[in-house]
Amino acid sequence: MNDVSQLQKAFVKSGKRHKKKVLACQIIIFIVFIIGWEMATRFKVIDSFIFSSPSRIWNMIATMFHDRTLFYHTGITIFETIVSFFLVTVIGITIAVILWLLPTLSDIFEPYLVILNSLPKSALAPLLIVWLGNNMKTIIIAAVSVAVFGTIINIYTGFKEVNGEKIKLIYTLGGTKKDVLFRVILPSNIPNIISSMKVNIGLSLVGVIIGEFLAANAGLGYLIIYGTQVFAWDYIQKNFYQKCY
Repeated sequence: MNDVSQLQKAFVKSGKRHKKKVLACQIIIFIVFIIGWEMATRFKVIDSFIFSSPSRIWNMIATMFHDRTLFYHTGITIFETIVSFFLVTVIGITIAVILWLLPTLSDIFEPYLVILNSLPKSALAPLLIVWLGNNMKTIIIAAVSVAVFGTIINIYTGFKEVNGEKIKLIYTLGGTKKDVLFRVILPSNIPNIISSMKVNIGLSLVGVIIGEFLAANAGLGYLIIYGTQVFAWDYIQKNFYQKCY
């Protein structure tokens, strides 16, 4: 037993050391990139007007921090992303359940879901502006449209792949379709649903930014477009790093 325990401890320590090495390498690469970028602009290897520089971006962040515009625009984008993510999750699970409960309906609408999922959502954004107006509702719907169809397809596919023997067992014991749904289908797909949610939070942010490009007067997407129009690259790169880190 002692030998097994020692091997387990050694394995855990090895895993922790690996994670620390990976994290250290990631941090070092990021620091080297930032220093190299700054040095390249200082020594005129690249044009700081076109490529900006870490120091200029930091000064822009400090300025927006003091006048509170940073909190305002970031807060709007985060709020829109959270609302979009919530709607995508609820709508995706609900429609997937309905399609599982009604197989005929699933057969009818499955081709349409595939087509809608493959459509370029950025092309739909101008239409949404015309239909709904230039407001936050349009941005949220644009963000939902980016992720919801893929979510429905993924979750519904997971429902169909549940072990059929488990479903037969529920029916054999006198269970109903409701019992199958809540005791087999949904519990078996919790990892799949969580995986979809991890993807959806990023897709919701992408959808919000796309919406803000076209239909906003506030938010990180608005700042990026503004920075492009006035050649203020600090705005664009500051917001890019803010989204990544």
